[in-house]
Amino acid sequence: MCIAVFLWQAHPLYPLILLQNRDEYHSRPTRPLAWWEGGQVLAGRDELAGGTWLACSRDGRVAFLTNFREVKKLPEAKSRGDLPVRFLQSKKKPAEFAEEVVKEADQYNGFNLILTDIGSKTMVYVTNRAKEGDCSVTKVEPGTHVLTNATLNSPWPKAERLGTNFKELLSKNGEKEVPMKEMVEKLMMNTVKDDESMLPHIHPPEWEYPLSSVFVDSDSPLGRYGTRSISALFVKTTGGVDFYERHLENELWKEQTLTYQIED
Repeated sequence: MCIAVFLWQAHPLYPLILLQNRDEYHSRPTRPLAWWEGGQVLAGRDELAGGTWLACSRDGRVAFLTNFREVKKLPEAKSRGDLPVRFLQSKKKPAEFAEEVVKEADQYNGFNLILTDIGSKTMVYVTNRAKEGDCSVTKVEPGTHVLTNATLNSPWPKAERLGTNFKELLSKNGEKEVPMKEMVEKLMMNTVKDDESMLPHIHPPEWEYPLSSVFVDSDSPLGRYGTRSISALFVKTTGGVDFYERHLENELWKEQTLTYQIED
């Protein structure tokens, strides 16, 4: 389970502001944010399946992913974490790659995928759980959006809390530079949970309730589960990219910020 909030093409200094929490079992092996082999893709890595949840490239493309909360799952499904990496390595336009994904969407468990090209000001949303398992591709309009484990901008309570708080912080700063770490602290570390009556009721409440906060920390029959990393990706109109990650390593929080300039 993950959650992301982002501002797209609606700020004079930033074409994209993105904050994302990745929730996973603490026992699942993960590498922190780094440049991958070849030096073109910047991302954390799920060492079990080999993919990622959020990645960007030197040529100004960004992709991020959340899983879809559902009961039934394919036993031999393809890894959803491969999709962001494949997009960045493909050099295809977001819409072109989205159509490629549509053709094989039934081979994956439920996913939400955002594909972005900063240079062409293009962002598309792909999900294979639009209605009754259908796959859809939608252009993402400028503005604030929240992606949870349902379709884009679904009104889950924690999504609405995050979206509201995100807009308030942006409004407070006006057209000035946005304080990245302050946003992470105030928005992505929030542990407020929903009333049981407001849960999606896809799974039993004893499973859903601990997941109803933006920042998750819970114990489960399979071990400790919760937010393993917090990412903030700020793309500036100048082409500068700041990628901040706070990640859990051996039960200790570590942080780093990597910066680069988008190449033409």
